[in-house]
Amino acid sequence: MNKLYIGNVSEEASAEDLETIFEQWKIPHSGPFLVKTGYAFVDCPDEKIAMKAIDILSGKVDLHGKLLEVEHSVPKRQRSCKLQIRNIPPHMQWEVLDGMLAQYGTVENCEQVNTDTDTAVVNVRYGAKDQARQAMEKLNGFLMENFALKVSYIPDEMATADAPPLGGGRRGFVPRGPPRSGSPGMGARPKLQSEVPLRILVPTQFVGAIIGKEGATIRNITKQTHSKIDIHRKENAGAAEKPITVHSTPEGCSNACRTIMEIMQKEALDTKFTEEIPLKILAHNNFVGRLIGKEGRNLKKIEVDTETKITISPLQDLTLYNPERTITVKGSIEACSRAEEEVMKKVRESYENDVAAMNLQSNLIPGLNLNALGLFPGGAPGMGPSMGHNVPPPGAQGGYSFGSSSFGGEGPFWASVLSGSSQPVSGQGQPESETVHLFIPALAVGAIIGKQGQHIKQLSRYAGASIKISADEVSVVDANQGAPPEGMDTKQRMVIIAGPPEAQFKAQGRIFGKLKEENFFGPKEEVKLEAHIKVPSFAAGRVIGKGGKTVNELQNLTSAEVVVPRDQTPDENDQVIVKITGHFYASQLAQRKIQEILSQVRRQQQPKPSPRGEGPPLPRPSRK
Repeated sequence: MNKLYIGNVSEEASAEDLETIFEQWKIPHSGPFLVKTGYAFVDCPDEKIAMKAIDILSGKVDLHGKLLEVEHSVPKRQRSCKLQIRNIPPHMQWEVLDGMLAQYGTVENCEQVNTDTDTAVVNVRYGAKDQARQAMEKLNGFLMENFALKVSYIPDEMATADAPPLGGGRRGFVPRGPPRSGSPGMGARPKLQSEVPLRILVPTQFVGAIIGKEGATIRNITKQTHSKIDIHRKENAGAAEKPITVHSTPEGCSNACRTIMEIMQKEALDTKFTEEIPLKILAHNNFVGRLIGKEGRNLKKIEVDTETKITISPLQDLTLYNPERTITVKGSIEACSRAEEEVMKKVRESYENDVAAMNLQSNLIPGLNLNALGLFPGGAPGMGPSMGHNVPPPGAQGGYSFGSSSFGGEGPFWASVLSGSSQPVSGQGQPESETVHLFIPALAVGAIIGKQGQHIKQLSRYAGASIKISADEVSVVDANQGAPPEGMDTKQRMVIIAGPPEAQFKAQGRIFGKLKEENFFGPKEEVKLEAHIKVPSFAAGRVIGKGGKTVNELQNLTSAEVVVPRDQTPDENDQVIVKITGHFYASQLAQRKIQEILSQVRRQQQPKPSPRGEGPPLPRPSRK
């Protein structure tokens, strides 16, 4: 996206006038200005400079009595579903942005763009052209907390890929032979370093000592620890602390951290700096709950084992720009170094567990687009830009695909959840609405509802589902033993979620995520909830299978506990309950598999046409 469109250009304007403006604002360009009647085009060296030109010039710079309008140049064939929204208030919460975008259609992906501006920028892909067009018409110029949003199309590569090639030519050619080494077709190189880098905050006054004269000290650290170290010194001008990102093996990260702490301590002695210098580690909010552990047990153990004092910044500090929590460790350099190893070990384990669960889900459910679900931070699966290799600092360029409330994390939005036979469809070919009863701790109801009901309203709008919470407390007990599962609060409230499979996935994912964020569950048991779905009484036998074969296979496949309680009395709709207990991925997979069984039963119930178009209906299978 390096090519710019310059609109509202006066007829008197020339290429030299535009070139003068770009020089005046110190915006480089990599080609001549192509001036037409009323508009012009120019190429920039890279996307970042193009974004800078848009932010500085668009609607702000006058040329011959007209304010220039500058935006990405997008060919008509690529003006499809992808928009860029600029000038977003930097402190806006992701949930608010999610709800606003969801008003205009299905948001398949939403990711933040790294810029040098004080306000935020996101790229959004909608599920359909008309949805993107409506969002652009409604949101462009929309005033939000005294910030006027700026919305424009950006090139939609998928629209180009889907378009048929014009003529024979080289469009759509098939490359011959294997790709050359190092070419994009080879995919990512194997990484020996950890997928999760170490991020720390250091006092600004020590940055110079860490870098050293002409960069000698930082080069030495890099060489000794076999790491890549980024010091974000130019970001957050005037800030008391600067972020440092270390990419290496876990051992390399720890060695670099220890060396940096030693350098800071020496500099403090030399400059007679008397205040304590704690180690401050940045970790994505998605992993902090598991680091803390149930009732703080994990964190307390690390403190005891390493003889340190550890505190974590509150959730309220999270904003659109800052998805990270600050973990402050106080103690000797030796103690802080040991604590860093233990803290990052927990963070990396959480990341690896989430990625493994994501991959399992992706492999077992065809068509499930996990990179567009908002379950993980943006960028690589399970990690956001704040964990990637081009790492922005918090408060300046941080951000992730969608929200601090997303389960596991990050993620973004929806393309399609299911495809094929796993998705029951109605006569119009649309997914049928399903109703799921999800049981949550009674104490968590306030967190799900939010202040004046705002959170549950936003969740309902975002997911496209009806979400209600029962007024009465219920007691959830183990179906086999008649006793509550170990560690489970028996006082539960029932959340009634009605909507198609996509809405179920989104709504339930957010609820699981909210419970994890608020530390209602510890990391070892993950967040495990009980869900009830109703099935026709005559189909219960199909869910159980002969001798319990089907339900056993379901449990082995999904890792969820699936129970069809015996001796149930069907309700007024001739339905019985199936109970599903497990973590989010397991529960979702079990729900989808059961719906697939029900879809097969429904198809079998449909009468087969005879040669005359009539035929007796198939007998209903008896309940086993």
